[in-house]
Amino acid sequence: MTSLIDVIFLLLLFFMLSSTFTRFAEVEFASAGSGNGVPPERPVFLSLGPDALRLNGSDTALDNLSDALATLRDGNQPLGVLVSASADVTAQRLTDLLVALRRVPGLSVTVLEAS
Repeated sequence: MTSLIDVIFLLLLFFMLSSTFTRFAEVEFASAGSGNGVPPERPVFLSLGPDALRLNGSDTALDNLSDALATLRDGNQPLGVLVSASADVTAQRLTDLLVALRRVPGLSVTVLEAS
């Protein structure tokens, strides 16, 4: 009969070899820095709900978000985006939105805290 430590070692070895330790995706968050005065243009407001996405009060789709933001941009100036998520939005939906915003160059994204 095998000893208990051998069985534990074999189980530990099995679980270590059968699991993966890779990251699927990551979203970078920047901490707030020092303020540099008034931004050059007014930020746009994104309201994220469980089924809807509204850009400055009008409905838009996640796939068309980059085109909608391009129409609001004034030249090559950086565009500020304020994101407000309702309390019942899942973390995956918020992550999908942040990944879509990351693909658009020249954005300064701020996620507002839910109240």
